Amino acid sequence: MGLFSKKKAKADELAAAELNAQAITDQDDAAADVDAIMRKYDRESNVRIWEGVPKIVVSVFLVLFSVFCIGMTLFYTGLPETRLSLFVAFAIVVGYIMYPANKHHVRPNTMPWYDIVLMLLGAGAFLYFAFNALDIIKLATRIETHHIIIAIIGLIPLMELCRRCVGIPILVVVGCLMAYAFYWQMSNNPDVYMALRNMMGKLFYSTSGVIGTPINVCYTYIVLFIIFGAFLERTGIAEFFIALANRLAGWSSGGAAKVAVISSALCGMVSGSSVGNTVTTGSVTIPMMKKTGYRPEFAAGVEAAASTGGQIMPPIMGAAAFLMAEYMGIPYIEVAAKAIIPALLYFTGIFITVHLEAKKLGLKGIPMSELPKISYLIKNSYLILPLVLLVWLVGSGARTMAYSAAISIVGAFIVGLINFFLTELRNREAGVSAGACLVEALKVAIVVAYEALQAGAKNCIAVVAACAMAGLIAGCITVTGLASTLINVIVNFAGDATIIGLVLTMLTCIVLGMGVPTTANYCIMAATTAPILIALDIPVICAHFFVFYFGIVADITPPVALAAYAGSAIAKSNPMKTGFNAARLAIAAFIVPYIMAFNPIMLLEGTFAWYELAGIVCTALVGLYGVATCLNGYLFTKINPIFRVLFLAGGICMMDPGLLTDVIGIALVAALTVVQWLLGRKHKKDHSEPDEPKLEAAAA
Repeated sequence: MGLFSKKKAKADELAAAELNAQAITDQDDAAADVDAIMRKYDRESNVRIWEGVPKIVVSVFLVLFSVFCIGMTLFYTGLPETRLSLFVAFAIVVGYIMYPANKHHVRPNTMPWYDIVLMLLGAGAFLYFAFNALDIIKLATRIETHHIIIAIIGLIPLMELCRRCVGIPILVVVGCLMAYAFYWQMSNNPDVYMALRNMMGKLFYSTSGVIGTPINVCYTYIVLFIIFGAFLERTGIAEFFIALANRLAGWSSGGAAKVAVISSALCGMVSGSSVGNTVTTGSVTIPMMKKTGYRPEFAAGVEAAASTGGQIMPPIMGAAAFLMAEYMGIPYIEVAAKAIIPALLYFTGIFITVHLEAKKLGLKGIPMSELPKISYLIKNSYLILPLVLLVWLVGSGARTMAYSAAISIVGAFIVGLINFFLTELRNREAGVSAGACLVEALKVAIVVAYEALQAGAKNCIAVVAACAMAGLIAGCITVTGLASTLINVIVNFAGDATIIGLVLTMLTCIVLGMGVPTTANYCIMAATTAPILIALDIPVICAHFFVFYFGIVADITPPVALAAYAGSAIAKSNPMKTGFNAARLAIAAFIVPYIMAFNPIMLLEGTFAWYELAGIVCTALVGLYGVATCLNGYLFTKINPIFRVLFLAGGICMMDPGLLTDVIGIALVAALTVVQWLLGRKHKKDHSEPDEPKLEAAAA
């Protein structure tokens, strides 16, 4: 008997070992899949492969770059031209070390000679400006021939770096505007040398071009918040957000999709990348949704729409909130407060569609026994303390945004240390002291901090490149006066119909926002499209929120819907169908900006009573409900085509702030809902109660 027990125990040990090995293999395969998807759909993830000693050297350099950014931001007080040029120069070096020319031909520990040449030329040009800034500033528009050559040499590698880590669309815009600026210069004075001198003086050697407001804000605020986000992600906050979302919504009908919406909203506001968040949280939520019963295209669309919405979720908004405060000249806390209602409407719209889809498919929620315990959430709630600390510091005005970010980074490190220590305590073996656990936790925390500084440096390169291009766009528009021309064209075309101007601006934002990181996306929109709406008498804050929203939804708008395509790779679904599903789910993002433009009260603008705000929010919710119901085609039972059109008409009526349209819209949506409820009851009765006469006839 004893021998049998030993054999059984040995067999159990072998079986357990095989299961553990399989679990590790599955995790490795999943991680490899995620990495492959990120490389395919997220340009920021198409990085070189460094191994061995070169990997150590590169990682140390990345950490030093992050430390350099933090130190320069907090303590350097020299000329803006000097500090910004130094910042761009080092960013170019990091960029070429990290990003290859072509993602399909990447070999470990290989950097082609032409990349080294481009890196040295680009960085050298900006370093030359940095160390000779005062002399060049004194020359003003009288820069010499060698200055023009150095400027051109500096811009070409910078634009190539932007192509590698951001994409071609933004370069097409920059190229067209620079060509137009050169043409404009030649039309005033047909002298090639003078045209080049004027352009390079403006675009390279002044703070109205490549080192303009976007790069200044990127250097001063954004980089620090990117580093903070990298620290925060490594404290375990993503797992906490997913657990919280499970507890809040996992039990309800189709709960898996609602969990994806909440968790992606919370994680997305920190990550600052629609594609990155879709892949990281989607690797957990998309399989969960498919297992529940959602179609692959729908599951991937939910994740893409929610992850994209995370970029408009206060208080962080993918770091764009701090940028918006700078552009609009209002305190950060006001930006965060104004963004709350639109963000809630956006996610409510997704929730409505998800719920209707779950009802249509007859899906159930996650069993209560499988949901995270409330005690777990309470014990781990300390993980959100760095986020609370950041909002409090910035909102109170006790410190500058840069200092607030730096303090919050330290806070994230401490919270991470506490989390690792508690994990060590839970997993410690017999005889291991608390002191030994603390030492191990400290080692892990230092390694994680090192990795976070690396990730922060890598993640900011695409933003730096895009912000530099945004500076060139703004410089070209300023030097040519093109902004006034565009404004006049659109204003004259729109006439008294403001809606035409809004639609044209929307289309422009979607095109310009394709594949551009969140913060740089807003920089471009603020420089190019927001002035158009302001000229149409749209309030400044409403104009900025409008263009920001439509710049962001480019990531889920076919045909270039990168977030949706990344989600489809995880779900193994049709990419284009996934893109259309994501756009349908995010229909609120196409409606709410128009409501904001016509109803500034939604952004807490102007003087108003609480009931006015409540009325606008309620009518907006009714409008979103009407449009979502139309697009879904199900409410209690299948909706016939005529009713779907009427639901859409009722929802669109809610966009207009007029009393008449509100009454018509509410009446339509309410009446149709009642009719659908009655039809649903009849359908349920017909399918649940047996037909007695027919049964008797069948029995006879």
